[in-house]
Amino acid sequence: MFTGIITGVGRIADLHPLGSSLDHGKRLTIEAPPGYLDDVALGDSIAHNGACMTVTSLDAPSSRFTIDISAESLARTTGLDQAGRRVNLEKALRAHDRLGGHIVSGHVDGVGRVTRFERVGESWELRVLAPPALGKYLAYKGSIAVNGVSLTVNRVQDLPDGCEFSINLIPHTVQNTTLGDLAAGGGVNLEIDTVARYVERMLATATPL
Repeated sequence: MFTGIITGVGRIADLHPLGSSLDHGKRLTIEAPPGYLDDVALGDSIAHNGACMTVTSLDAPSSRFTIDISAESLARTTGLDQAGRRVNLEKALRAHDRLGGHIVSGHVDGVGRVTRFERVGESWELRVLAPPALGKYLAYKGSIAVNGVSLTVNRVQDLPDGCEFSINLIPHTVQNTTLGDLAAGGGVNLEIDTVARYVERMLATATPL
């Protein structure tokens, strides 16, 4: 379980295939910020751009660790298949931690496409076109995780090819996550609000009075 509050920005230092066919995944070596791994143990969960992955090897003194990503996960996410790329990191939530963002599971629901990323005043406007199937979960002032970052939806517009939503990014968010690297046309990992998922299920199975 996560909160969508990024605790560090890492870098994909190396990438190796786990097999010779497209059915095999990849092993990523992640370079973390200094001291980031001091409280991390083998087998811990860390979200990478919003995707929960398991630490498979650990070298805390050099601030490096590895994760294994299946071909299925690679096919359903973006930003985790290129050496040198920066990634948002968040360690799994502990029972006594503050829930500073919203409840995030670390399971990517779909890949969106950035349609606009421009500075507006002191902040930035980020617009993302979500897949049509995710449109019903997006609501004005609702929550969504974009590349693992907990954000508030400011506007929603249903379009023929999906649902475009708009987000305001404050300077702190741009400076302390990888969202500042985004550009129109790029892909982002999306996770819808867990509460919205349960509401849909409850309504779908409700018995008429």
